[in-house]
Amino acid sequence: MTSSQSASPSGHATGFSRLVLASANPGKVREFRRLLSPLLIDVITQADLGIAEVPEPHVTFIENALAKARHASAYAELPALADDSGICVAALNGAPGVHSARYAGEPASDRRNNEKLVAAMRSVTDRRAHYYCVLVLVRRAHDPEPIVAEGAWHGTIVENPRGGGGFGYDPYFQDNETGLTGAELPLTKKNEISHRGRAMRALLAKLADMKGNE
Repeated sequence: MTSSQSASPSGHATGFSRLVLASANPGKVREFRRLLSPLLIDVITQADLGIAEVPEPHVTFIENALAKARHASAYAELPALADDSGICVAALNGAPGVHSARYAGEPASDRRNNEKLVAAMRSVTDRRAHYYCVLVLVRRAHDPEPIVAEGAWHGTIVENPRGGGGFGYDPYFQDNETGLTGAELPLTKKNEISHRGRAMRALLAKLADMKGNE
């Protein structure tokens, strides 16, 4: 049993047996299903229920994640988990940041986003960047005490894409520890070190602490 599994509450311990995931992004859904598996709960997506995505007009990750979680919970009448995440590049003053998904405009496109990032980084020597993720769990739409967790993943932007996995900026984001891009990492390893994996472990730890204090 891994450390993350040993610290993770079961679905019964969370107080609910079903959860709606406030995302329609296939890459995120795949990662979340793996990360949520220790909870032993039924995870459905808002796309499964025909729930439209909510706009993300806010200037902070946490505001966007909270809006998405409340929106999905209200329509599904279930507890909801949402994330807002993005890549923050030092030489670009933290951009794309909250605009990562639509950095190159509408419609959202990983290819065009990456092309814009590569163009912006041309001849730039400071290649430092980090992925950042905020998770928000609400037990009902108007939950007065949403559970919030965050995680970061540090690396650099490479000039040429590597790897066939991942999504988003992963082919251009090289992890500091392994020297591999996010697209080169197996999903299990990526979930161990990524911003989303770190945030999920923090969230699971908070759920376990809350249950232990009841």
